[in-house]
Amino acid sequence: MKIVVLAGGTSTERDVSIVSGTGVCKALRQKGHQAILVDVFAGLESVKLEAAFEGDYDVEAAAEYIKSFNERIQELEKQRRDFFGPNVVALCKAADIVFLALHGENGENGKVQAAFDLMKIKYTGTGHTGSAMAMDKGITKALFQMYQVPTPKGVTMTVKNRRNDLSVHGMDFPVVVKTCCGGSSIGVYIVQDQEAYVKALDEAFSYEEEVVIEEYIQGKEYTVAVVDGEAYPIVLIEPVSGFYDYKNKYQAGATIETCPAPLDEEKTRKMQEYAVRGYKALALQAYGRLDFMMDEAGNMYCLEANTLPGMTPTSLIPQEAAALGMDYPTLCEHLIEVSLKKYE
Repeated sequence: MKIVVLAGGTSTERDVSIVSGTGVCKALRQKGHQAILVDVFAGLESVKLEAAFEGDYDVEAAAEYIKSFNERIQELEKQRRDFFGPNVVALCKAADIVFLALHGENGENGKVQAAFDLMKIKYTGTGHTGSAMAMDKGITKALFQMYQVPTPKGVTMTVKNRRNDLSVHGMDFPVVVKTCCGGSSIGVYIVQDQEAYVKALDEAFSYEEEVVIEEYIQGKEYTVAVVDGEAYPIVLIEPVSGFYDYKNKYQAGATIETCPAPLDEEKTRKMQEYAVRGYKALALQAYGRLDFMMDEAGNMYCLEANTLPGMTPTSLIPQEAAALGMDYPTLCEHLIEVSLKKYE
């Protein structure tokens, strides 16, 4: 197949997206596909569309080209009106499918998906509606509550109706303050007292105009991939120190990840059932990954859903697939297969 692996973009998760895209592109080429790596925002200035997928291709060189724009992204955003970079749409139209290795804003929030739907470009992952709902943690929480998916108690707050008094929401410390539409735990703060709470609100509102405040669950963190409506093996996530923030997610050796998680059969089944229920509540398609906390009493809480989770060879979904005997290139190919079902 001719495949565009779309990465980069303008979100705070640009760097992670480039790593995901590089890994996916290499894996798909290993499987014999004509895959090319393209930055959704930077694009390619000079390319012959008819020959773009032909011949030898250096994935690492393509990744370095994309990285060369990292320091200029904000400057280019001010200069440009279009989000899609030069030749991006034309290349995507020429491909059999686009593998979305994007993360965060304008990639995971449904806007790219909606544009591609209008242009009849096929892509991996869920559609624009599910993407948009899952990206908004406030909407996600409301839907989880509606569909009986256990989730921590919480409220949303906009910068216009900001209240520094936590008691007006009927909550006590400790709480978690997090941006409504962020990812990779950027803009997430665990706060123990009033001073830290006010500071966390200040910092979270510097990212977005809406935040979520929810009760802090003391316990262990787990994650479950749901692919084509079926739950994969569970991963137990144990940071060496602190919580599973951006640093612990992507710094080698900062987190111990165990798959399958050491849970008994009943707890495994229950968490997987909740994951599938959350997947359906958000109208997700193809695949996604749902994150959980479990307290010391064994109560489970679904925190959020990731519609375009990390896809480096050592990311969480590849670990879950490996527990099923599926290697990384085969997983990348399988995600394309299940995504194509949207178009049947």
